[in-house]
Amino acid sequence: MQYLLSVIDETSDSATEDEMTAIRGFNDRLRSAGYWVFAGGLADPQSATVVDNRRPDGPLLTDGPFLESKEYLGGFWVIDVPDLDVALEVGADGSRSCARVVEVRPFLVG
Repeated sequence: MQYLLSVIDETSDSATEDEMTAIRGFNDRLRSAGYWVFAGGLADPQSATVVDNRRPDGPLLTDGPFLESKEYLGGFWVIDVPDLDVALEVGADGSRSCARVVEVRPFLVG
């Protein structure tokens, strides 16, 4: 099963060098265990553009994040693990490694 591990943060590009070292170690553990699918960090939410193309006269583009919030998605991992218990263990390791809250969420199947 695949899961999205979302890193919740309050500032962009805020990881210390020690945290980056821990994150690289976590990424290595994911690869070694065969759980790694993909990961990435995200730019500041203010750099986002929201696209709404439900309108008959074409897309509406709005600068800035979809939701204004104190906390936002700062990065993520996509993992492929046997079950939710393993996903939660991996999420706990990821949270410890990046020193941030991590949301564990399954992808829809089918």
